[in-house]
Amino acid sequence: MNKIFCAGLSTVVLVALSGCAGTNAPADTKADTDAISASTVAWAAAYNSGDADKIAAMYTDDAIMMPPNAPAAASHEAMKKYLADDMAAAKAAGLSLALDSEASGVSGDLAWHSGTFHMAGANGATMGTGKYSEVWRKADGKWLMIRDIWNLDAPPVAAAPAAAAAAPAAARQGSR
Repeated sequence: MNKIFCAGLSTVVLVALSGCAGTNAPADTKADTDAISASTVAWAAAYNSGDADKIAAMYTDDAIMMPPNAPAAASHEAMKKYLADDMAAAKAAGLSLALDSEASGVSGDLAWHSGTFHMAGANGATMGTGKYSEVWRKADGKWLMIRDIWNLDAPPVAAAPAAAAAAPAAARQGSR
């Protein structure tokens, strides 16, 4: 009788454990990481076209943007002001932003995305390289940034003589 009870209990435990095996499987997050990556590409495109409003719309109302060599921007208006000034300086200096590499991960309604970038001069030469890190939150089916920080790897390369008068704030500040 004892053997039958142990065998039955063992069977019940094994069946219960086999039913739990699928519950710890990782969720498929490819669609989410692809959406976040596409948003970062759109951020860079909006930067190069000078669209501060489009970039600010990618952040939650309580987001904080942490650009290099500048105070943190904790409102959409502060973000737009920083971006408008920085984009104008980049344009005057003939600089554009290009993303180079990325990595990301998602857990529930939070995600991280990081990578590297470079600022290219009008002739295509790299004027500076850097890295960024973003934290995203999904609300109502849409991913928005809640934290964003970036910086340069080293001081930017000196501007060409013709561009030196423009004093490229974007290269000094390491726009992403």
